[in-house]
Amino acid sequence: MNQFTTDIVEALVKKQDITEVFRSHLETAVNTLLATELTAFLDYEKYDRLGFNSGNSRNGAYSRTLHTEYGDLEINIPRDRNGEFKQQTVMPYQRTNDTLESFVIHMFQKGVTMSEISDLIEKMYGHHYTPQTISNMTKAMTEQIEAFRQRALSSRYVCVYLDATYIAVKRETVSKEAVYLAVGIREDGSKEVLAYTIAPTESAFVWKELLLDLKDRGAEEVLLFISDGLKGITDSIFSVYPDARYQTCLVHLSRTITHKVRVADRAEICGDFKAVYRAESAEDGQKALDSFCSKWQAAYPKVTKPLAENPYIFTFYSFPKSIWRSLYSTNLIESFNKQIKKYTKRKEQFPHEEALERFLVSQFEDYNQRFAVRCHIGFDQARAELAAMFKTAD
Repeated sequence: MNQFTTDIVEALVKKQDITEVFRSHLETAVNTLLATELTAFLDYEKYDRLGFNSGNSRNGAYSRTLHTEYGDLEINIPRDRNGEFKQQTVMPYQRTNDTLESFVIHMFQKGVTMSEISDLIEKMYGHHYTPQTISNMTKAMTEQIEAFRQRALSSRYVCVYLDATYIAVKRETVSKEAVYLAVGIREDGSKEVLAYTIAPTESAFVWKELLLDLKDRGAEEVLLFISDGLKGITDSIFSVYPDARYQTCLVHLSRTITHKVRVADRAEICGDFKAVYRAESAEDGQKALDSFCSKWQAAYPKVTKPLAENPYIFTFYSFPKSIWRSLYSTNLIESFNKQIKKYTKRKEQFPHEEALERFLVSQFEDYNQRFAVRCHIGFDQARAELAAMFKTAD
C-alpha cells in the first residue's frame, strides 16, 4: 500500500474530507515534476559534483498558486542561472485548472442551455454557478472566433459547398437569421469549414462578400462550387472565381419538382428525373433529360422548361466518376447543418450574435479536427485526375 492509499484510508476511517488528501498529493506531484524537469534540463542531480563549473546551475524558485477543483496548490517553479529553462508542467500564466471550463464548453457545444449547465455543475460539485458565470466561462472562446475567421486557407480546393441555415438570435427582438456556411474539400480529400457569416436573410450579395473573404485568406483556386441555385449566386461566384465551374444541387431540383406536380405523379416523375444524374456519362444524362422533358412537357411545362434551360445540371460529369455522387448535391453540407440545428433546438434562441458565433465556431473546429485527416469517399481514387485538372487550369 503506497502513501497515497494509506492517507485516503486514514481519512475515510477518521471521516475526514478526502479532498485535502488529493490536494496535498497533487501539490507534491506537480512540484516533483517541476524539479525533475530542471534536473533533466541541466543533466545532473542536485548537489552532484558534475554540476560544478558546468556553465549553468540551479537558481532557486518562484512560487505560484494554481486553483484546482481540489483546492489551491502552492507551486514552486525552479529557475536556472542562465534563464534558459522553460518548464512544461504548468502552462505559462496559467492560474486555474481548466477542467471545469472544458466541461462547460463541451456541454455548450452539445446545445445544453446555460441554466441546465449551472444546475448540473451544482449537482456534480456542490457549488452554485449562475447562468451568467457559466456564460462568462464560454467567453474564453472569443479569441478562437477571431483566429478561426482570420486563419489562412489552402490555395486549392476541388470543390466548395455553399448553403445557409436559419437559427434564432436576439437583437432587439428574436428572429431567425441566415447562417451562411462554406465547406471545402482539398486535393487530398480532406474537408474543412472554410468560412461563415450571419445576416438577416440569404442573398447573393452576402455570398459574394464571403467568397471574397475566402480569396483574401489564400483560397486562390476552386474547381467547382455547389449550391442550391439561389438566384444570382452564379454571378457572385464567377465575379470572384471566374475560372471556377458551378453545379446546381440536383436533389434540390428534385424537391422543387415535387412541389409543382400532383401527389399521384410525384414518385414517377422524380424517378424519371433521377435517371438524369444517375447516367453513365453526360451524353446519357442529356438523353435522359430530353426524354424526361418530352414525356412531361404537356402536363407540366413549368417543370420541364426551367430544367431544359438550366446550364448547370451536368457539370459534375466532367469530374472523375468516383466523386460524382459527392458533387451533384449539397447533401454533405446539409447533413452538417442538420447536426448544428439539432444542438440549437434546446436553446430556442441565442441572446446575441456573439453567443451564436461562439457556439458555431465550437462546432466548426470540432468538424475540422475530425475530418482533417480523413479522405472523403471517392477522392482517393480521383487524386491523379484532379491534380491534372488543376494543372490544366493553370
